[in-house]
Amino acid sequence: MLVVRDAGFGRSESTRREFLRVGGLGAGALAMPGLLNSHSVAATPSWVRDKAVVLLFLQGGPPQVECFDPNMDAPDGIRSCIGEIPTKLPGVTFGSAFPQLAARADRLAIVRSFASGDGGHNPDPLLTGNSPLKATMGAHHARLVGANHPETAMPSSAVVLPEAIQPDLKLGTPTGPFRFGFIKQHYGNPGQLGSPYQSLFLDGGDQLAENFDLKLPRNRFDDRRLLLGQLDSFRRRLQTAGDRDGLGEIRSQAYDVLLKGISDAFDLTREDAKTLRRYDTRPLFRMEDWHKGGSHYNNKVNQSRITNLLGHQMLMARRLVERGCGFVTVVDCTWDFHNDGNNPATIEGMNVLGPQADHAIAAFMDDLEERGLTDKVLLLVTGEMGRSPKKQGNGGTGHWSRLTPLLVAGGGLKMGQVIGRTDRNGGEATTQQYLPQHLLATILQTVFDPGEARLDSSIPTDLSRLMTTGEPIRELLA
Repeated sequence: MLVVRDAGFGRSESTRREFLRVGGLGAGALAMPGLLNSHSVAATPSWVRDKAVVLLFLQGGPPQVECFDPNMDAPDGIRSCIGEIPTKLPGVTFGSAFPQLAARADRLAIVRSFASGDGGHNPDPLLTGNSPLKATMGAHHARLVGANHPETAMPSSAVVLPEAIQPDLKLGTPTGPFRFGFIKQHYGNPGQLGSPYQSLFLDGGDQLAENFDLKLPRNRFDDRRLLLGQLDSFRRRLQTAGDRDGLGEIRSQAYDVLLKGISDAFDLTREDAKTLRRYDTRPLFRMEDWHKGGSHYNNKVNQSRITNLLGHQMLMARRLVERGCGFVTVVDCTWDFHNDGNNPATIEGMNVLGPQADHAIAAFMDDLEERGLTDKVLLLVTGEMGRSPKKQGNGGTGHWSRLTPLLVAGGGLKMGQVIGRTDRNGGEATTQQYLPQHLLATILQTVFDPGEARLDSSIPTDLSRLMTTGEPIRELLA
């Protein structure tokens, strides 16, 4: 974790030698004029490719039939209740909520035979790739490349919640897996890899202060805006202290590299207006209508985590990977369509969350393409499970472990294809079943070079084994 200490604050004596630490980069290194050249930071191993991963996690269980396998030849009550739309791929249709993705189907891949293998709201199998280390895939990435980027100090793994976009959000009291505490417990969990590889949580709260360990006038911050102000104040004090010992310019450069880039990454006001509009999903629906007192709330408490901020969450993900974050998890709730006392019906939920996901993913893909980043960023869209193909009498759907939607884009992988087939009811794979461990292997073998990694004895054996012997989704790497 990045540590910044202004030890002189509140003390009679200043120990400025310890003013900054990034991983193994000590205070002495920051006093060298060569700080900003490639010799002042650890060299990136040859087996680390110039790629990043963005995982959009549709929490709640997105229905495979309504998303990318509408199965319109199935009987009523099984086929998609929102209908289908043709895609750019001949003979392939998506659910009608995804017209923008349908128009970009040649630039993505759908895995119809993927399954989380878990029929509950347990995100761990998917988030960890069923790794025996019980750590999220983001933590695996951080363990292999380091907790922070060697040049920008950006944390290697981050989780972006809606609160990162609107820090004053109050999203009620949903149940079980939609509780804020549950999300923070599971989505950045470092498991057996240890706390240094805990993901940075961008949630508008005080986790940023915990990750940066800023010893400033207060060690807990109310929100992102206050943190930004404190960073600016810290820079001025750092410069003043440096002027007294002749290291002002060096320390100023260190700040710019190690702090300013990080704070800028989650400050969307620095984006141009056109880009902000491109990503903006707020005009699609009023999220207040789904919260307590809103016209669609109907005392269904899990709907309180529905927001219309997904577009700007994806924009923040792009900003993070541009600045060196190697694995970003974006969380969108709540795709839980039971039509019970806590959740909406399938058709109701799809008609509000589907178009938002369609818009946000398409904007992200187009933005990456224009910036020349398509092959460098691997986008994955999935959830902790799927939904039962057969609708219940009330229009809801149950939990389903045997199929889970999976969309893949970019990363230099083979796009423009549908992988796998399902049975007439859209509930079982009739071709090879892919599971979270196959997804983890795909990620590791995309972001890292297994052949080169085999030659590096410094890689822990358990991680080396996952990287070099895991079975990926082979059609994507063909």
